[in-house]
Formats: sequence, C-alpha cells, structure tokens
Amino acid sequence: MLDTKDFSFFEAQNNFDFKAFFTKILGHWPWFLISLIIAFTIAYQVNVRKQKIWGVNTTIAFKEENNPFFTSNTSLVFNWGGTSDQVQTLMTTIKSRSHNEMVVKDLKFYIEYLRQGKYNIEDAYGAVPFVIHPNTNMPQLEGYLITIKFISPTVYEMSIDFESESAPLYNYQTETASTCLVPIGLFKKQYRIGQQVALPFLHFKLQLTKNPGYYEGSSHLIRFANFNGIVNTFKNLDIVNDARASAILDLKLEGTNKARMVDYLNGTVNYLIKRQLQAKNQFATNTIAFIDSTLIAMEGQLKNTEDELKDFSKGKNIFEVEMGGGKYTDQVSNLDLEKDLLNRKISYYNTLRSYLVNSVDFSKLPAPSVAGIDDPNILTNVGKLTALSTERSELAYTLKNDKKFKDFDAQMDALKKVLIENIASAKAVIQNDLGVVNRKIAQIEGNIRRLPEQQQELVKINRKYDLNKSIYNSFLEKRSEADIVKAANLSDIQFIDPAKDTGGGLLGPKTNVNYVLALFLGLLIPLAMVFAVTIVDSTIKNTDDIVKMTKIPILGVVGKKNTKNNLAVFEKPKSALAESFRAVRSSLQFLYKQQKQTGTKTLMLTSSISGEGKTFCSMNIATVFALSEKRTVIVGLDLRKPKIFQDFEINNEVGVVNYLIGQKSLDEIISKTHIPFLDVIPSGPIPPNPAELIMGDSMKEMIEELKTKYDYIILDTPPVGLVADALELTPYCDATIYVVRQNVTKKEMLSLVNNKHKRGELNNISILFNGFENKAKYGYGYGYGYGYGYGSYANGYHDVDDSGMTIGRFIKKIWNGIRDGRKK
Repeated sequence: MLDTKDFSFFEAQNNFDFKAFFTKILGHWPWFLISLIIAFTIAYQVNVRKQKIWGVNTTIAFKEENNPFFTSNTSLVFNWGGTSDQVQTLMTTIKSRSHNEMVVKDLKFYIEYLRQGKYNIEDAYGAVPFVIHPNTNMPQLEGYLITIKFISPTVYEMSIDFESESAPLYNYQTETASTCLVPIGLFKKQYRIGQQVALPFLHFKLQLTKNPGYYEGSSHLIRFANFNGIVNTFKNLDIVNDARASAILDLKLEGTNKARMVDYLNGTVNYLIKRQLQAKNQFATNTIAFIDSTLIAMEGQLKNTEDELKDFSKGKNIFEVEMGGGKYTDQVSNLDLEKDLLNRKISYYNTLRSYLVNSVDFSKLPAPSVAGIDDPNILTNVGKLTALSTERSELAYTLKNDKKFKDFDAQMDALKKVLIENIASAKAVIQNDLGVVNRKIAQIEGNIRRLPEQQQELVKINRKYDLNKSIYNSFLEKRSEADIVKAANLSDIQFIDPAKDTGGGLLGPKTNVNYVLALFLGLLIPLAMVFAVTIVDSTIKNTDDIVKMTKIPILGVVGKKNTKNNLAVFEKPKSALAESFRAVRSSLQFLYKQQKQTGTKTLMLTSSISGEGKTFCSMNIATVFALSEKRTVIVGLDLRKPKIFQDFEINNEVGVVNYLIGQKSLDEIISKTHIPFLDVIPSGPIPPNPAELIMGDSMKEMIEELKTKYDYIILDTPPVGLVADALELTPYCDATIYVVRQNVTKKEMLSLVNNKHKRGELNNISILFNGFENKAKYGYGYGYGYGYGYGSYANGYHDVDDSGMTIGRFIKKIWNGIRDGRKK
C-alpha cells in the first residue's frame, strides 16, 4: 500500500536557477567565441560579396500650361480640365506595366552589358566601349551570356556556350517567344565593328561609343534579358508626392548601376512628357487630319473649276460677257458660302450625333470649328469628351479599378446627353437659317435665267469657282490656326531636377547593420543552445540542487579523479581529492561519535544507478581509514556486476558468494592489498540468486565475524535505484552513504531515495557528492570538499593538478612571467 511519503515530490518545486544559468553561460565561453567568429565571418563575406546599392532621383512637377496663342477668339479649344486627379493618374501611369514596357523598349534596356567581378557578374552599363543596336524586327537569343572580345581595333570575336541543342528566342518588338536549334558547345565567330550580325538566333550591330578608350584585347559580356523581368524591376521605382506641393513628384530608383538608373529616370520622364503632349494635342491633331483630307478634295474641285473657266474664256471677250451678270455673281457667291457653311454645320451635327449614339471612343473627334460651329457649349463639351475618352483609353493599361472606369463612363454619358440636346436645338436654328438662304438664292437664280445664255454660263462657272476658292481658303486658315496652337502647346509635366550622377547616393550594403546582426546572432544562438541544454538536462549540478530536492544531509563533496585507476588517495595522498576523502572520514567519525557508536563500524555505500562512482568512493574511503592505521576491509557485495577487484590487481574467482554458499571460509576469501591495513573481499562468481544469498543467515554470520577482525567494514553494494539488494543489508550497517555524481544522477532519483529514507528503509543515511568540478559550466559550487579551491593558500599542503590549460591558467602564467621578468 502506498504511503503519503511516496508523494514527497510535491514538496520540491524545480525553480529556474538564474545564477547557475549565468555561470553555465560563462563556462561555455568557447561556444560563444566560435559562434561569434562564424557570424562575423559570414557578415564579412556578405559585405565584401554584395554589390553596392545606389540611389538616384529626379523631381518633376505637374502644372497645366496655358497656350500663349489661345485667346477667347481662337476657334480651336485644346485646354480643359484641372490638376485635381491628374497627379494621381500620373503616379499610376509611371508604375504601370505598359508605360515601363515602352520605356524599356525605347531605351533598349533589355540588353544587359555585364562584366565578371571578383565574386559575381556585375552590371557594366555605361562602362563598356561599345553599344548594341538590335534589329527590333527579328528575335534575339534570350538569357545566354554572350562574350565580346576585341581581337583588333576593327574586329571582335563573339562566343556563346550552348548547353543544349535548343535555345529560347524572344522578339522584343512583338513580345513573342520562340525556340531555335543551335550547335551544342562553344560557338565562336568573328565580325567587323559595324557589321550586321545575322544569325538564326542573333540579329544586331555593334558600334563603338564616342570615346571608347583603349579597348583592344578587352573582353565584355552582354545578354538579352527576360523582358518581363526587366520591366518588373523598373516598376518598383519609388514615387513620393510632396506633402507641401501636391503637384510635385519625386521619383527614386535603387540599383547597382547609377548610369543605367539616371538614363532610365530621365527616359521615363521624357516619355511621359511626349505622351502627355500627344494627348494634349489630340484635338488639334484630329482637326488637322480632317482639314488635310478636306483640302485634298477641295484642291481637285478648285482645279477643275479653273480649267472649266479657262475653257469658257477661249475666243470670247470675257469682259463684255461679265458686264451683264457681274452684279448677280457677287450676290449669289456670298449666299452660296453662307449656304455651304450651314450645310457643313448640319452635316457635322449629324455626324457628331451618330458618333455619340453608336461609338464609345471619342478621342478621334475633330474640332467643331472646322465646320464653322462657334457655339461655346458645343465647343467646350466636345473638347471635354475628347479629353475624357483619351484619358480613359490610357488608363485601361494602368488601372484595374472598375470604379474608376465607371466614373469616366458616367461623366461621358452626361456630356453625351448634353451634347445631343445642344445638337437638336442648334440644328433647328440652322434649318431655319438655311431656308431663308435658299429662298434668296432662288430669287437671284430667277433673275440670272433672264440673262443671255453665255452670261448665265459664266455666272454659273464663277459661282462654282468662288465657292470652292472661299471654302479652300477658309480651311487653309483653320489649318494654319491649328498648327500654331499645336506648336505652341507645352506639356503639363516639367523637369524640376533631372536625374544626374553627382558622385554620391550610396545606400548599401549596410555593413554596420550586418555586423550588429552578426553580434546579435553570434550571442543568441549559443545562448539558446545553453538554455536548451539547461532545460533538457535534469542531472544534479551542485549541492544547491541536492538541498532543494531532499533533507538528507550532505556528508561531503568529492572532486573528479585525475588518476588512471580508482585508488586516487593512495597514488596522490597530498592531492585535493585525497583531502576531500579525508574530510569525509572526519565527518563520518564525527557522525559515529555523535551517535555514540563504539567498536567496529560498518559503512554501506550505494547509489541510484550504475556509473555514479559508488565503487570509487568505497575504495578511497577505505583507503583513508587504512592510511590512519585502522584495520579496514572492503566487501564487494555488488554480486551482479562485480568490479572492485580490478584496481587491487586480484582475481574474482573466490569471494563473498563462495562464503555465503558454504564453499569457503572467511579467511579463504579475504585478499591482502598493497595498501597497509586494507583488505578486500571480492564478490566472487556471479550467482543466479544474489538477493536470496544476501538475505540468508550466512550474511549475518560473515558480518559478525568481520567485526572481530576489523575496525571498519566498507560494504560496496549494488545501486538501490535498480535492485533491492542494498536494502537487505541496512540492518547490518551503522551508516549509509548515498553517492550522487555531478551531471550523472537525475534529480528525480533523489525523490526515490528520499521516499525510502522517510519510510525507514535507509537509516542513518548521508549523501556524498561525487565528481564535482568547480567550473562555471556546471553551475557554481564550493570546491572539492574542504581542501580544493583555496588557490595560492593551499600551496604546500597538497599537490596541484596542472593538467589542461584553461584561459585563467594561461592568463595567470603570462602574468607571473611578466612579474618575474620585472623582478629580475
């Protein structure tokens, strides 16, 4: 039945010992040193291998520029809108895929100029003596490094290493990919500078720069890069909108090559200026195109009329003919011009209404003024509709926001409705005016029909000629006006500060950050390892661990042996280890005296498991008693795993087992040792029933007989945590020593012996702390027993072990050498 004492493990709580953890950290200083060396080495390699990162920026402004030639009397209207939404649209356009694709194509940045650096391939744009002019209509070899080596000032050798028989091609103009069969291995071919390279997989021309310098014998690398990858690289440029001036944008690009970034920033802004000016001039361009097509037709009509007038004038006195119909010619010509103007207005209105109803793209609408329409409502609304349509078509490549498109569509729908109403009212007025003009023309034509036939024919020809000439001159005037307005237009995007390499702009690598990170990781990793080892390791580290786990008194502390065999006290009687066993002897004698025990003393040594130094402690405790000229015997009662005989160089053929089974007498199993006053009784052959032998009467008889021969009887027993043999021997013992070994004995084992002690199974028990090393990595302690750890004060009293060179000893040795040198 379980006793309440079995639950004593609730009495002790395993609290984390920060002091022991800190000292363990100090003890593992080599881990930290190695970790820091590795971390700083990696940081150094990263710093020296990583390419420098530069930053280049440019500043632009968006400001609506008024046309200096635009006045309230100008028929063409090209200026509308405001800056409220234009800046945001501009920012979106700059980062759009379509815009960057056009800039990359325009600058031919899909061609990479490279050089082999110390650690990696570097961007050499702007630092090579040549430039590649590709045939944009043909596909190019994609992704392969092409070596260019100048054999002479006029000849270069091109070489490519093909790893497979098929290579990828890409047409950068049409943005289509394909493949091509190539020769496997190293392909080489020589060309003259300026000669067209026409291969199935390459089509370009190499030209020298203006100042190539000395280039003969030099080697360079080029590569036709992945187009989409290059575009995505430049899409990441940073755009900052000035908080104090919303129309000012700062464009910043980061990379490894400043020359490339400068050209790209200036190139992207110049392309923006060009595109914005084209959009701004779209109205004028549409008008000029419409006028040019009309003028071509009018030129033919005017020429035909001139030829008809020449043919009519042959053989006639034209002045006499004109005398009769001249007064009607001027009248009808003016009315014809007025009628043509009204018809052109009606035709434009009909075309515009049909366009509004049936079309969705209004960017190609010509200006209403080409038809003589001067209605300010129609002029303004057509201009706004053209601008909105142009802007919407551009945003189709930059935005995926349906709401934005819905806003544009709503605005255009509203403008269309207003325009349709304006067209209806304007046409009604024009139709009325046209009726009046037609009646006037009919009245004059009636008067003309009363004239002679030749005069009627001349009036007819002059009437046609004057009409065509007036219309032609009117269109010429309109076109001239459109050209002037278009030429005077300025882009709303302006450079404030173009990108330029001023010598600075270094952004990285952040070497200091890498070293700080190396310091942090170099300390954190071993710290985590020490912490993990501390958490996982549940072995006894110091006497504090023992005190926390049990109330059993600590008899002494024994250091780690530094001899080949277990007879450490006999081999080095003046060592610190020998002094610690003498301290244990003194403690035992004090314990016996306190308990008023007389005569022979029987001492049993046991432990939790094998390997905790039980036999080692038995031998050396027996040795210190023997060295004090006390008759001492060691009895090997670990019948299952005998080993006490080995260090005394005796055999184990006869021993305790032979006596217990009645084969031998006590004198026959006792072996003398080379240590005076110390005898040994080995365990003998391993029996099949060791526990039953120990429980027999023969064991009691053997102990009683030994008491008549010796002053001290040391019983070396099996581990109490593994077998119950030791518990059967407690009635014969005056005291029990429970051996605990540093870094071997588990803390939970102390709970086991604690329970046995509380239940009375182990009486008069004490703990001997074995194998203690006074080093920080094992926690903190109090020296080897009572004699080890006194430093220079212990000199002359015991031998000092100089095996192993620690940091402290190394520093001390150097200091002593310096001090001795000064004394000399």
